[in-house]
Amino acid sequence: MAAAGAPRDLDGWLAHWQSVHPQSIAMGLDRVAEVARRLRLEKPAPLSIAVAGTNGKGSVVAFLDAILRASGRVVGSYTSPHLLAYNERVRIDGEAVEDAELIAAFRRIENARDGIPLTYFESGTLAAFDVFQARDVDIAVLEVGMGGRLDAVNLVDADAAVLTTVDLDHQEFLGADREAIGFEKSGIFRRGRPAVIGDPQPPVSVLAQIAACGAVGVRAGIDFTIRDDNPAGWRFSQRDGTSMQLPPPGLRGDFQRANAAIAIATLHALRDRLPLAATAFARGVANAQIAGRLQVVAGAPETIVDVAHNPQAARTLAQWLSQAPRRTTTAVFSALADKDIAGIVDPLRGMIERWWAIGLSADTPRGLDAARMAERVAACGVDCIANDSIDSALGAARAHAGPAGRVLVFGSFYTVAAAMRTIGIRSS
Repeated sequence: MAAAGAPRDLDGWLAHWQSVHPQSIAMGLDRVAEVARRLRLEKPAPLSIAVAGTNGKGSVVAFLDAILRASGRVVGSYTSPHLLAYNERVRIDGEAVEDAELIAAFRRIENARDGIPLTYFESGTLAAFDVFQARDVDIAVLEVGMGGRLDAVNLVDADAAVLTTVDLDHQEFLGADREAIGFEKSGIFRRGRPAVIGDPQPPVSVLAQIAACGAVGVRAGIDFTIRDDNPAGWRFSQRDGTSMQLPPPGLRGDFQRANAAIAIATLHALRDRLPLAATAFARGVANAQIAGRLQVVAGAPETIVDVAHNPQAARTLAQWLSQAPRRTTTAVFSALADKDIAGIVDPLRGMIERWWAIGLSADTPRGLDAARMAERVAACGVDCIANDSIDSALGAARAHAGPAGRVLVFGSFYTVAAAMRTIGIRSS
């Protein structure tokens, strides 16, 4: 792109990257690896951690980031997708980077690619690496976008790799079952380096990949455990005898203790290169924050947003609801057309009195309109009403729940973001 025709603002650059490659998702590393080589971006920080998995990735990144920052390290974290602003994807010391930094990175990438087509995600990943290098961060915490083996984040030979959970999602790209998906996700493991497995029952393919590539497996329930029977706190223990008492996590839901434990086990595996004080773990666990995960955004009725958009996440959400105070609960929901809607709705049947479905067809080609989404939800045997307006759907759900009730807005990131904007939340 000639300099005279280059976009002038961040929105322009994002629109540009959406048009460069004919596909929004293109598996394979050859193209993006060549551009990274030209810009020398293969090592965005002296130390790096890659985090893959079906669910829990964002939470584990949040715990890693908070613990490392509590220790005084300068941390660059890369996550996707974003909720309210693209800048959320690239943070340094917990703060989203400025437009100018991303624009400068995109200009360098554009000049270096010399006609090589990059997807929106690939260009954004390279931009994050570029910003982290420019800002000289101590450690980069990198969330894998999808899969692992062929994801752009896998350009980096991470010093530690994390696999949170393995379940069914993105089957059209990753394979039809947990074994195939586990193989793809475990492609981020490296010889002689920690591979931290948070899934208590990982697919055989994951364990086989650890053995095949010579990674150092660190498994939940075997190499590290938690005791969470104390409401005032919980205990993390490592097989080598390391043990620490920790406060409740800053993120809601008892399941977040498992995510915090994954982060702690990862940092423990790097202790020779990255020594941390015990106080940093406690402060980081307590202070970790991430938007859109059981986040309370309004009261009377209590209104909660959550980006549960696959069956495993829905089961976790149902577990949280089963433990929450009983009250009238309504839902505003939508998900992309390629998601397992029945698998998402089934765990929540009987917990939600009435559903409102909104459409996403205006946001993405993978979205459905409200009527078709409502049909798919209602086919699962629940009471569901179609509503094209998030504002109207929220109003109806809140009125039905009443001041003492609960409104749950969940599903795709698009759904949660629309609700947050409607409520008046402008940044996360």
